[in-house]
Amino acid sequence: MNTLADQFLVLCLLLNFAVLGTSRLAFSVRAVALQGVLLGVLPALIHPFSWHLVLIVVSIIAVKGAVIPILIIRAIRKAEIQREFVPFIGYIPSLVLGALFTSLAFIFAAKLPLAPEHEGLLFVPASIATVMCGFLILMGRRKAISQVIGYLLMENGIFIFGLLLAEAMPVMVEAGALLDLLVGIFVMGIVINHISREFSTLDTSRLSTLREE
Repeated sequence: MNTLADQFLVLCLLLNFAVLGTSRLAFSVRAVALQGVLLGVLPALIHPFSWHLVLIVVSIIAVKGAVIPILIIRAIRKAEIQREFVPFIGYIPSLVLGALFTSLAFIFAAKLPLAPEHEGLLFVPASIATVMCGFLILMGRRKAISQVIGYLLMENGIFIFGLLLAEAMPVMVEAGALLDLLVGIFVMGIVINHISREFSTLDTSRLSTLREE
């Protein structure tokens, strides 16, 4: 079972690189959605069956794999943008930095004093690597929608780490985390809408040209 969970985490790491290496926003959203589905299945692989677990798994898959991606795809269509053309950090350098961050995540995780049952698992290094890749996208892309995708990757990384603490985490805390994520997406949607309407662009670097009158 742990081996199957590790295989899912390896796929999640590969999806990080898929997002880092593409300029197509719709593809990035689908990759993050697939990653969300994989993460939604993970609790079922590491915890015994219960109807409560089924409810959580279905909720996570619905939110991460369907609701949020649909909202972002709609924002992409309304803004009429398809690609991130000139990022702050190019795609090849992004892949190189992503590989570096992933390697450092494994090195750092190996030095952490983990509980015996968590040693040798990929949860901690996959969590750190996904957070760092999300941060790299958040800081290295110009489009506001690309930065939302980076935020989602970071949240996925935090979620992976939270799976190790799931037994000690009340259901309401988990529900609160999902609610915070939804609120964050809606807020970013409002910001994207205003940027597109007021400045006719979603390039956040142009906001630096604003001056007080």
